[in-house]
Amino acid sequence: MKRGFFTIMAAQFFSSLADNALFVGAVQLLRSANAPEWQQAALVPMFALFYVVLAPFVGAYADAYPKGRVMLVSNTIKIVGCLLMLFGSHPLMAYAVVGLGAAAYSPAKYGILTELLPASQLVKANGWIEGLTIASIILGVLLGGQLVGSHIAPFLLSFDVPFIDTGIDTAPEAAISALILLYLAAAWFNIRIPLTGVEMRPLPRRLITLLPDFWWCNTRLWGDRLGQISLATTTLFWGVSGNLRYIVLAWAAAALGYSVTQASSLVGVVAVGTAVGAVVASMRMRLEHATRVMPLGIAMGVLVILLNFISNVWVAAPFLVLLGALGGFLVVPMNALLQHRGHNLMGAGRSIAVQNFNEQTCILVLGGLYSLSTGMGVSAFAAISAFGVLVAGCMWLIKRWHERNCSEHGEEVGHLLEIARNDNLHG
Repeated sequence: MKRGFFTIMAAQFFSSLADNALFVGAVQLLRSANAPEWQQAALVPMFALFYVVLAPFVGAYADAYPKGRVMLVSNTIKIVGCLLMLFGSHPLMAYAVVGLGAAAYSPAKYGILTELLPASQLVKANGWIEGLTIASIILGVLLGGQLVGSHIAPFLLSFDVPFIDTGIDTAPEAAISALILLYLAAAWFNIRIPLTGVEMRPLPRRLITLLPDFWWCNTRLWGDRLGQISLATTTLFWGVSGNLRYIVLAWAAAALGYSVTQASSLVGVVAVGTAVGAVVASMRMRLEHATRVMPLGIAMGVLVILLNFISNVWVAAPFLVLLGALGGFLVVPMNALLQHRGHNLMGAGRSIAVQNFNEQTCILVLGGLYSLSTGMGVSAFAAISAFGVLVAGCMWLIKRWHERNCSEHGEEVGHLLEIARNDNLHG
């Protein structure tokens, strides 16, 4: 791997670490304010909001400027969201601003991989970047849980700024303040990301013209015989896993009686398995074999349903590791295949923006439905069953879709797989 790749990994690690710790802090901030359960569940779709709204623009923005600079600006927006959360804005609104920063960050983070590395290293690079992202999720949710817990929070609250009343008086507020330092660390690495030498694509004078361009990119990726399968798979995976982060917290409270601090460790357990699966996939899977992992998605949905029958943490922990491992092994090759097809069809930034739009729309819709059902009194157990059925059923349909493509358009699919194989060997 090139030296700049490790700088990107460091920047991604600290930014993602802060994102995931902030989620736990925001949940606790709402709970300490006695906010209704639906508002806590609504954090997930609020974070996804700007991914969907700004999808036509952030990809073009990422392609118009050096991606290290785009990542720096995005981290600054996240810091603004933290400050809004601390000083008077409703946590849901402030968390949406953090989501705005994340929406701008993602096309640059993934798009720079296709600029910096050859196609032969994309699966490996995705394995490392996803593995590191999952590691940051593990440490992030654990860090967030500890920062709002009874041991570290009093220590953080003991710090005083001379002659200034900061108004930071609660454990979640102190935790959010500490997380700003992690975003600053990510920004420091952003400054040191090297230029890739790839020609920038300038933004149009009228941004409104990006809408038909984005629609064309979206249509073209969905029309590609391999792009549509990888896009459908990653959209479903991230739509469900994005909401499972909160659902596991709710399940741990209902099934095990866990607090936020205790339940955050179980979210980390899922992430441990995902990291293992991601790294194994990066070492064993090749780009042209990515579609072979689809049956794992069906198995993943079945395991989600079986979670309802577990009430012992010693059974739950290895079960959640296995669940995460299947997801990690599924998403890494599919993500690499999607990046490869998108880069060939329309450019890195635009293809990642299309991917984010679809994935975050799925998160937004599923999270909105979960938040609505929670407000109507539906239990965490029922929600988990619905999610499991959805994953297994949709992955079966996607698998059948690919099989039909191979049957009816075998020559086209074979040609695209040959391109992937050649790029993997010689890229």
